[in-house]
Amino acid sequence: MRHPGLTIAAVAIGAAALAACNKSANPSAGGGNAPSGPVGSLLSDDDAKKALAALPAPYNTADLSNGESKFALCSTCHTVVENGPNMTGPNLHGVFGRKAASKAEFKYSDALKATGWTWDAARLDTWITDPKVALPGTKMTFAGLKDPKDRTDVIAWLMVQTGYKP
Repeated sequence: MRHPGLTIAAVAIGAAALAACNKSANPSAGGGNAPSGPVGSLLSDDDAKKALAALPAPYNTADLSNGESKFALCSTCHTVVENGPNMTGPNLHGVFGRKAASKAEFKYSDALKATGWTWDAARLDTWITDPKVALPGTKMTFAGLKDPKDRTDVIAWLMVQTGYKP
């Protein structure tokens, strides 16, 4: 099923990244609930717009379509649905306010376990800029999102889709 607003280019990027990671295109193959769309969108467009409006600035004015499109890069390793499976990276539902490296069923790097971080928008913004710079020794191989607007949009999309409570 294709999520409204997800571009063919985003799906192609996600598929190419999946192939590059040598991961199955079926995230439910390893157990758990599969995302409802190519990147695991949970909300209707109307519900997403309402949730967006409730976010703190600058996230309340983000472009959710762009955030979803950019998250397609992340979806090769992460799911966002509640009780969704871990993949190469952990499931991100409920990530905001959660201690880093705290999902018992996921094997994190020793570097991330040692941080004591709690995930919030500012920490996530630094993290997705370039994880290897943010935390030397991380297992995360993502090259990062250099554009601040793209990061704001992805973070807002994650807030909307993963149960963020202001």
